[in-house]
Amino acid sequence: MRVHFNKRVFSLTVLGSGSGGNCSLIATDKCRLLVDAGFSARQICRRLESINIEPESLDAVILTHEHGDHITGLDVFSRRFNIPIFTNPLTAETIRRTALPGFAGWNLFGTGTVFPIKDIEIQSFYVPHDAVDPMAFVFTSDDGSIGYLTDLGYAPKLVLERIRSVHTLFVETNHDERLLQEDTKRPWSVKQRILSRHGHLSNDAAARLVADVAGRNLERVVLGHLSRDCNRPEITLETMQRYGTGALEYFCTEQNKVSSTFTVIPRSTG
Repeated sequence: MRVHFNKRVFSLTVLGSGSGGNCSLIATDKCRLLVDAGFSARQICRRLESINIEPESLDAVILTHEHGDHITGLDVFSRRFNIPIFTNPLTAETIRRTALPGFAGWNLFGTGTVFPIKDIEIQSFYVPHDAVDPMAFVFTSDDGSIGYLTDLGYAPKLVLERIRSVHTLFVETNHDERLLQEDTKRPWSVKQRILSRHGHLSNDAAARLVADVAGRNLERVVLGHLSRDCNRPEITLETMQRYGTGALEYFCTEQNKVSSTFTVIPRSTG
């Protein structure tokens, strides 16, 4: 099958993000990368097709970590379309034992390494989360860079340095601390895990992170992984504005809706 790519573009499209599943598309005119596969294979296909992307045109699935809301559809989707999976050895080994026994399409790299897939350079780095070896990424093309930062309890200096020069940043804004504390569905042990340094970023923690890295390059912040029970888009956006980064563009992603396509515009060198 011949794959037709559009004119030159470097973009992020969030196919869905939240407590029940996470999956995004990073694309240029030569390369298409799926970041995580947290929905069923059928849902991933439907969401890709809604933005006129054929699943067969994907070059890779790149995994941040092994939790179910990031790999639910990985087995069926990767086998059906014979798509290679990129991740680190510990994440791969954990998934092999549970979701993908016998699958041969692994491409392994060490956390902290930099490698290309076609015309996209991928920089991986460790983030603190309660997984075996969780990662975040900076994707770079000739047009700029996209940071992809999800599932972390806090942002160490290394993380801040890695994302300091990106043009578009996807960042987790998992919960509002007050709503989490007042939530009656979660036992205290779960709340402690979420609030811990290996849990998830709150709205305030994410806003402080954005304020720290906002500068010459950052133009747009895409907010993701909102808890269905312990957060609201309006609270998240208000928190971002309160930390004094109002010059940036903000977008809240949704669990059940594909986002707009966020394009990195090449900067003039003149």
